[in-house]
Amino acid sequence: MSYLEKLLDGVEVKWKKLGEVGQLIRGNGLQKKDFTETGVPAIHYGQIYTYYGLAATETKSFVSSELAKKLKKVDKGDVVITNTSENIDDVGKALVYLGEQQAVTGGHATIFKPSKHILGKYFAYFTQTTEFTNKKRKLAKGTKVIDVSATDMSKIPIPIPPLEIQAEIVRILDTFTELTAELTARKKQYNYYRDQLLTFDEGEVAWKKLGEVAENLDSKRKPITSGLRDAGEVPYYGASGIVDYVRDYIFDEDLLLVSEDGANLLARSTPIAFSISGKSWVNNHAHVLRFRTYAERRYIEFYLNSIGLTPYISGAAQPKLNKKNLENISIPNPSLEEKKRIVAILDKFDTLTNSLTEGLPREIELRQKQYEYYRELLLSFPNNPLPASPLAGGGEKKDFFTPSNSPLAGGGEKKDFFTPSNSPLAGGELDALSLPPVKGGLRGVV
Repeated sequence: MSYLEKLLDGVEVKWKKLGEVGQLIRGNGLQKKDFTETGVPAIHYGQIYTYYGLAATETKSFVSSELAKKLKKVDKGDVVITNTSENIDDVGKALVYLGEQQAVTGGHATIFKPSKHILGKYFAYFTQTTEFTNKKRKLAKGTKVIDVSATDMSKIPIPIPPLEIQAEIVRILDTFTELTAELTARKKQYNYYRDQLLTFDEGEVAWKKLGEVAENLDSKRKPITSGLRDAGEVPYYGASGIVDYVRDYIFDEDLLLVSEDGANLLARSTPIAFSISGKSWVNNHAHVLRFRTYAERRYIEFYLNSIGLTPYISGAAQPKLNKKNLENISIPNPSLEEKKRIVAILDKFDTLTNSLTEGLPREIELRQKQYEYYRELLLSFPNNPLPASPLAGGGEKKDFFTPSNSPLAGGGEKKDFFTPSNSPLAGGELDALSLPPVKGGLRGVV
């Protein structure tokens, strides 16, 4: 017997059209130019898929009280649903408004005002299921701009278990989303600590130009057009990492590459400085720097990735960090021993926050998969097939919930259930760093 069957305990679940369990009101007006610094809380449809999560107690934007009188009202517990987007995934995305002050919304959004038979948050979770996605896909109109009208959305069937069961499903799914939020917040804490380690008070350390602490090897670079490259196993690097693999090599050592050009110099969606080791070929889109020690190379890598480089970048259409400007970047230059200490800590942070096989990215991915699995499991009612486990077909199960080892199965707390307090990344890993106190009392933050 599944957990959902235990939860239902024989209770029949009726399916009703969305329009039968609440009122749907199509929004009107509201453009971004209408936003004000303060005023009446306002929810813009575009922010639902770019800014908000499942629920919000406060809004990102506001409008004047005069404009608010003309817009549709959103009360606490209402669900705002997007009607329009350029992709089907963002159509029908739901936001539960839990703020005390009445809010407003505009066009391209529909307000769902739940009746006494359905919880707004329960419905919002259901909009994320495969069942709801398949239904809205059949109702969608348009190609470049996709729309599901409020009228069509009202026809989508929704399973309506008793309110106490809806509340329990919401409680369980909230637990999963809170865990993921906790892990994401921890990553921000690590990044904050990194910035503190690389921030020095005036007069605390000497400063040098990058050209004084690194040997530039740009003259050895050689670009090869794609058609002339001999395929091989040697990484061929460009501005943001490996571009290709070739047969020959230019370098055979540990080096630091720094992007010379490209939009990423400003966007910073990926690191602009990255270490490479062993045989390599580098084209003319990345600067090549050599250092005497591992600590010096990694220290500069961490520092360059933590600061803004706008003052050193030229070009508008094609941002460029030329050799002269690169070598003029000012670098705080503490003692080698201090660099070793900082790098030892940041190397550990780098593993925790960026490793795809261990650390936060892996754990966040696992928690997200767990959440998606249980969301489908808990919201798949009779007449709908239960979802297959994400682990079906084999694979390591040590860190993952299955129906048999889930904390939801059989009652009681399971030791392999990660909560913010017993997560492998909470306390133990961080304490092992033996972090010293830093400016501003950050030790208590992490």
